Amino acid sequence: MPQVVRQADPTAAYRRSPHPEGISVQGLALMATMTRREFVGGAMVAGGALVFEASAGAAQNTHGIRAIGDKAPLGRTGIHVSLLGLGTGTVGTGNSSNQTLLGQKAFTRMVRRAYEAGVNYFDAAEWYGSHAYLRQALEGIDRDTYVIESKIWFRRTQDVLPALDRFRTELGTDYIDTVLLHCATRGSWPEDLRPLRDALSEAKQRGIIRAHGVSCHGWQPLRAAAELDWVDVILVRINHKGVSMDARPEQVVPLLQKMHDGGKGVTGMKILGEGKLADERDESLRYVLRMPCVDSIVIGFESVAQIDDIVRRIEEIRVE
Repeated sequence: MPQVVRQADPTAAYRRSPHPEGISVQGLALMATMTRREFVGGAMVAGGALVFEASAGAAQNTHGIRAIGDKAPLGRTGIHVSLLGLGTGTVGTGNSSNQTLLGQKAFTRMVRRAYEAGVNYFDAAEWYGSHAYLRQALEGIDRDTYVIESKIWFRRTQDVLPALDRFRTELGTDYIDTVLLHCATRGSWPEDLRPLRDALSEAKQRGIIRAHGVSCHGWQPLRAAAELDWVDVILVRINHKGVSMDARPEQVVPLLQKMHDGGKGVTGMKILGEGKLADERDESLRYVLRMPCVDSIVIGFESVAQIDDIVRRIEEIRVE
């Protein structure tokens, strides 16, 4: 595997130029390693593993933000996800991503650290090339304890059912929890992609997948998704400044609330605006985590230190 060159500036990773097609899950800066005692909410270290007490700080949590390890329904899918998800597609393109370029050992270390901290939601895609990496990283863990999300890059893949068979082989699983049509950019996508939607519906009926949906890049495709009953789950760009989003937050949030009220599972991405909000990560986390219409957020971590940093920040925000 190619070697990853670390940035001398610990915030440099925040400021990477986004992929030109805007499909990557945002990276986080490499943080200075946190000491264990800095974690709030009763964080403990047992054999090198992070363990968070679910009840810690609960009495002080006045904003309804659940602990990272507390699972909540993803809409009406019957799937339960952690507050925080791990993305594997930073600068994801051409079957590669920043996460896969770390190599299997570092990739596995991140997945295991996230899982130990309570994360059960892992976002992948054929376009990221992360299926096989995720399979090895999760090897030996009870399949019922984690959720896998993948995506179909429909600009290349039109034959959905054979693709899902390949996905399951790559992931080492009999079923995939959620499969999304990846990066819809046109308001007409529901009709344009009807054959693919029908195939995903068949896969759901056959138990190959548990839920289907879409990731949107644009206001019109997002509005179309809100009106489509077929969408079980949506992956949507959201942060407090409207950076790298489909529209201003004051437009997007009511639409997310409408979708959530209608039973759709809502997962937030681009929480840090593709790195442009590096210096405002607490503000953005606070803004999104306090939204009752967002079930989970997915972040494309690139090191264990980044996971530790965001876990700590979320725990601090919970008890403010």
